Amino acid sequence: MSAQLKWTRHQDLAIVKEPTVEREEFLDFMTFKANERPLFTEIFGPIIGLKEEWEQQGATPAELDFSAFRYRCPKKSGIGVNPGRLGFSREVVEETESIIRYRDDLGRPLRLEKGYATLPLPETYPVTTMDDWLRIKPKYAFSEERFADHWADAARKARAEGAALVFGIPGGFDEPRQLLGEAELCCAYYEKPELIHDILRTIADTVCRVLERVCAEIPVDILSVHEDMAGKSGPLAGPKQVKEFIKPYYRRIWDMVQEGGARLFDQDSDGDMNAVIPAFIDAGVNCMHPMEPAANMDIVKIRETYGTQLALYGGIDKHVIRRSKNEIVDELEYKIPPMIRTGGCMLGLDHRIPNGTPLENYRFYVAKVWEIFEREGVSH
Repeated sequence: MSAQLKWTRHQDLAIVKEPTVEREEFLDFMTFKANERPLFTEIFGPIIGLKEEWEQQGATPAELDFSAFRYRCPKKSGIGVNPGRLGFSREVVEETESIIRYRDDLGRPLRLEKGYATLPLPETYPVTTMDDWLRIKPKYAFSEERFADHWADAARKARAEGAALVFGIPGGFDEPRQLLGEAELCCAYYEKPELIHDILRTIADTVCRVLERVCAEIPVDILSVHEDMAGKSGPLAGPKQVKEFIKPYYRRIWDMVQEGGARLFDQDSDGDMNAVIPAFIDAGVNCMHPMEPAANMDIVKIRETYGTQLALYGGIDKHVIRRSKNEIVDELEYKIPPMIRTGGCMLGLDHRIPNGTPLENYRFYVAKVWEIFEREGVSH
């Protein structure tokens, strides 16, 4: 399969969108201050192999890079600082017809299956003891190299051009997972709590030092965190672990940026997060994505439960888009009208568009979204 692929790298799957919604409108909409026009986006784009399928089905170059499709999404800009691990690197140590093996700066061997994935996964992890962590800990220390050249000028320029400024932080679950692995981390919550607390305190210390300088120069609008801590059967850390380990980390950072004017704390996690939504709201999170229906994340029901406590984006079942047009209509009619009435939800597919999704279905899906918007009288 990989020999037939033209778009094999993660960056090859990047999509082109024209953001038109400026900072204040986006923030007001997502914090339930105003609800004049709905938002619609494609969050991630195609999975590996789909562009080849669409090309065979007659897709234009603009359809392959997604610039042909009409969305209504915000202008956002990251800030040129690195509050996480320093010294990221990855070198190829082996390549065959089917796999590529790398070694990264943590010493982890990583494996990438060609033709099926674009991001390699670790095969082992570097931390099992406190001594292991202490050897890696300097990578998380504060230093001047965390700031890109002219970062503040670039941020001020982006804001002046209407972009909401996003500050991304390491995940409270995801970063320890990168060091210990999922199984070891879940055990460490019970067997080595002091290790996890020290990891998160160390990261928080550095994040806050970076933020002190950032907030002195330019206000942050959105705090963003990537976790990916759940599957279809639920999250890998429960409410107790969120409260004990992740909440102090989140709250220390969120309270700081919120005092400086930040309005959204957006968490990215796949899977069924229902069991921990209340704990994360308590920790400061007020926006979540991508809200996967296949993992029991029904945006209509979640809105009914949490109201204006939680903004959302995503939520449209990516699997439905490769089925019949009637099923696409049913999905959109169930979700779009109630979500645009309540606001605080940027509609879009709940993750990468799966293989087997006909190009004609995706065209139909985008057109039907706008048809429903116009019927509801809110598209202009």
